[in-house]
Amino acid sequence: MEKNKDTTLEDQQNQEAPKNQEAPQNQEAQGNSLDKKTEKGGSIKKVTYIVLLISVLFFIWYVSADRHTPYTDQGRIQGLITPVSPRVSGFITDVRIQLHTKVRAGDTLFQLDRRPFEIAVSKAEAGIDNAVQSIAASSASVKSSAGRLGVARAQLDRAERNWNRVQQVMKENEGALSAADKDQAETAYLQAVEQVASAEAGLERSQQNLGIDGPDNPKIRTAVQTLEQAQLDLEFSTIVAPTNGFIESFEIDLGYYASAGQPLTTLISSSDVWIQANLKENNLSQMSIGDEVEFILDIAPGRVFKGKVRSMGFGVSTNETNKGGLPTISQKKGWLQDPQRFPVIISSNEADILDLYRLGGQVDVVVYTGNNFILNSIAAFKIRLMSYLSFVR
Repeated sequence: MEKNKDTTLEDQQNQEAPKNQEAPQNQEAQGNSLDKKTEKGGSIKKVTYIVLLISVLFFIWYVSADRHTPYTDQGRIQGLITPVSPRVSGFITDVRIQLHTKVRAGDTLFQLDRRPFEIAVSKAEAGIDNAVQSIAASSASVKSSAGRLGVARAQLDRAERNWNRVQQVMKENEGALSAADKDQAETAYLQAVEQVASAEAGLERSQQNLGIDGPDNPKIRTAVQTLEQAQLDLEFSTIVAPTNGFIESFEIDLGYYASAGQPLTTLISSSDVWIQANLKENNLSQMSIGDEVEFILDIAPGRVFKGKVRSMGFGVSTNETNKGGLPTISQKKGWLQDPQRFPVIISSNEADILDLYRLGGQVDVVVYTGNNFILNSIAAFKIRLMSYLSFVR
């Protein structure tokens, strides 16, 4: 019996010993768990603070960049488009262009059959001969003066149409043309007016030399006017390019009957091409004419081009205003109303830029309104990053 009791006591002591050893181990494990939770909580706070700091810095940069280095991907290449229409009707006998041909002002595009117009000129000249024979005067000077007047009026007509086109463009978009282009068109028009006046004076002298009744003779006046019209028609039978540019929308061939006033092709003028960047209203607060601009073209990925702000729009069409020819800016729809956008005209003088322009092409633009080193550096990095992303657009 005593041995059994001793055995029982030993068994109880052996069972209690592991329990006494486990207690300190459990306390140590609980302590480690608390330390890990504390460290984890501290890490979460650090990450939260870092995220909040980054968010605040990003917000400050966004607000500042929106005014000092505005950026937009709503830029489009714009230019002047001229439908080329004949002034007289006739069959086309010569086509000297092809689709997307580059032409210069004065280059011959189409040639109408000259024979009917040459015959008309000969008949008009014969009419003058018959008229002057009746008053026994020489007709050579009259024909020569009438010919010079016809050519001068043809040149005046061309210069006047070009000047009217320039005025229309300036009326619709004041910054679309440079002052040099305007002065050149106006000078050409004034010179053509003076040439017509000089030719008219020469013709008047020739008519007076026919005799006392020469200037008032109705036969002479009728014959001269007929000759002038015939020479104008002969001049207009050669259809020339009104300005430098590229041929677009060309689908005719030899034998086509060209009707007066009906366009034969479209000429995209290269005399003045610009970029219209539609910037938000608050982007304009620090912007001024002459600010430096960097832009990228999808046709030239990886390249960044430089330009300057030429002009800024003063009005756009909205639902509440009379459109009246104001530029229309498309709005993006979303949860928040997109700020109103205004057109900003940008020009560039880089040497090879005209060969890369395609009317309607998309342009990404950033404007540097000041000398802020940090904002300008970030904006420059962004536009260069976007230029390389153009490879995958």
